[in-house]
Amino acid sequence: MHYKDLRSYLAALDEIGDLAHITREVDGDLEPGAITRRSCELDAPAPLFENIRGATPGFRVLGAPAARSSRKDMPYARVALSLGLPPAASVPEIVDALIATRDIPGKKPVLVDATNAPCRQNILMGDDANLDKFPIPFAHDTDGGRYANTWGMLIAKSPDGKWTNWSIARVMKVDGKRMAGLIVPSQHIGQIWAEWVKLGQPMPYVLVQGMAPAIACVAGIPIPAGVDEADYVGALWNEPIEVVKALTNDLELPANSEVVIEGHVSLTRDCPEGPYGEYSGYLGTHSSLQPTFHVEAISYRDDPIWPLVVAGRPTDESHTIWAMGMAADATALLRAAGLPVTCTWAPEESAVHWFVVVVPNDWRDVLPDTSTEEFARRVGEILFKADSLVFLPKIYLVDDDIDPTKLSDVVWAIATRVHPSRRQVVFSDARVVSLAHCYEDDEYESGKGPKIVFDTLQPAIGKGRLRHASFDQAYPEDVRKRVLANWPTTTKSPI
Repeated sequence: MHYKDLRSYLAALDEIGDLAHITREVDGDLEPGAITRRSCELDAPAPLFENIRGATPGFRVLGAPAARSSRKDMPYARVALSLGLPPAASVPEIVDALIATRDIPGKKPVLVDATNAPCRQNILMGDDANLDKFPIPFAHDTDGGRYANTWGMLIAKSPDGKWTNWSIARVMKVDGKRMAGLIVPSQHIGQIWAEWVKLGQPMPYVLVQGMAPAIACVAGIPIPAGVDEADYVGALWNEPIEVVKALTNDLELPANSEVVIEGHVSLTRDCPEGPYGEYSGYLGTHSSLQPTFHVEAISYRDDPIWPLVVAGRPTDESHTIWAMGMAADATALLRAAGLPVTCTWAPEESAVHWFVVVVPNDWRDVLPDTSTEEFARRVGEILFKADSLVFLPKIYLVDDDIDPTKLSDVVWAIATRVHPSRRQVVFSDARVVSLAHCYEDDEYESGKGPKIVFDTLQPAIGKGRLRHASFDQAYPEDVRKRVLANWPTTTKSPI
């Protein structure tokens, strides 16, 4: 089942017990951020703040919309439900669904009459279009401002109209009429903004809050340049997204959105943005000049819901949906290059600083006369050059006896299969970005530094590979069957 708006998705979370209704009054500054952050760190239900001090009655904030679930039997339920999958779907199943959607013809969105569109229930124009009306909290106490966008979607179109990009990028509220948005040149929105700058024309934009969960997820993952996210979601849903025209420009936006902000972006980086707590798990300490997003119109649903992601120590949306999107892109790139890959994953606890590439036992049949070092080098050459994976500093190439979503497996592999000095393929002059937290100042300044692939591949089965001292491998099949047949189903204890 696909949820076409945020509210039906919240009803589904309620049904599985993964939504916490916070009805007591909370302050409008830091308390929603603090509760959301603690919810992420404890894998607690997603908090829905329904009584925010100073906010218009009925205005709400949703925390942790796609973080790890509170249900231990379905840890990725929020992402799975967002994408229309069963709530118990595993990481490989979710990643495979994202990859498979790439091969389905996209479905263009369909324009509907805006008269009855939920996002047009309330309209503010001119001076009335003011962000001060909305309960935008601080995410962290050292942030440069209230972040108006942490899980909303920016819509921008290339000047020739051939490419419309829907993406998530952080945007800081400056005052009621201005925001400063982080525009990274290598990202798609940065490429489109650069085209408008070349023409000397301000880029029109729409910033949407509270769209259908699949739209938010797809906006937050890498898909190929030139592909419209709206078409990709249409393929995922097997039906087009219903959209309406913006009030002030020719962009189109999801009709069921909670809040819609419209305006134009400055031609220069003219406004300080940041600092902000980031996915690496540390509070930011620096600001930078970024383009100004001027606000010209706002529309919203009755009793609107504003989503809030509080990035930080794992686990939050950076370590779930963003990592899944990166895994889908990495897997697709490696397979397109003819490399046998079972799956890829960035263990949440690594804050997307480790990437595990799992290969099947028969990889030597697919790549005859290829050493493990050569295999590792090819993986690094492909992944470290990809724009979508520029954040990755470390890759572990492992056999498929390792489950990359199980941290105990990954730690065991790193501890027992990574040689202290050998079998490491180093790319000494790779591209480095400031958001990855493991480099030195000179490397950030130059934008260059080392990246590494750890070759942990074991000998082929039957040719020197050690068996595990585990239940699965250290006992005959008849003994294991007898143990399992007599093991109580209601307890972990054999007694």
